[in-house]
Amino acid sequence: MKKLLLLLIILTAHFGVSAQTAPADTSPKKSTVKTLNSKQYNALLNGDDLYGMALVAEMNHYPNPEKVIKYQKELDLTPEQVTKLTAVNKELHRKKLEMGLIIIRNERTLDSLFHTRKLDNGTLIFYANRYGLYQGELRNAILQTFLVTRGLLTPPQLSKYIALQKGI
Repeated sequence: MKKLLLLLIILTAHFGVSAQTAPADTSPKKSTVKTLNSKQYNALLNGDDLYGMALVAEMNHYPNPEKVIKYQKELDLTPEQVTKLTAVNKELHRKKLEMGLIIIRNERTLDSLFHTRKLDNGTLIFYANRYGLYQGELRNAILQTFLVTRGLLTPPQLSKYIALQKGI
């Protein structure tokens, strides 16, 4: 009964993440999770891609939506394209912040379960697999934006973007 109660408390706390996130305070913070160093912790809090999750898209010339917005004049983006890309960027940032908080919470839960020695095989499997699921969800969100961005550009704009990237 105690195990079930503990699991319910943990699950309630774990899945109680709000879909709305407050604006990120980007000032560096000391990690409050002993399994995450400050660089990892701050990257998760700020929505930074610390693990190079977008690299496969970038290496295969799928345009980074943030960079496309920066090159809007050089690419001669239409107002409609700018509006759509701005929305894509905004949603991606929101998702990165949301997933960062969820990953931090999951890591805290794992630490707590080990620290209190209230861990069994099933609970460990659950939280270890959750970690992979969350990272996969984050990577999918990142890569989806590159796919969407490619679809928003015309072939000449895409060629120009690739040329601009090679010039950097």
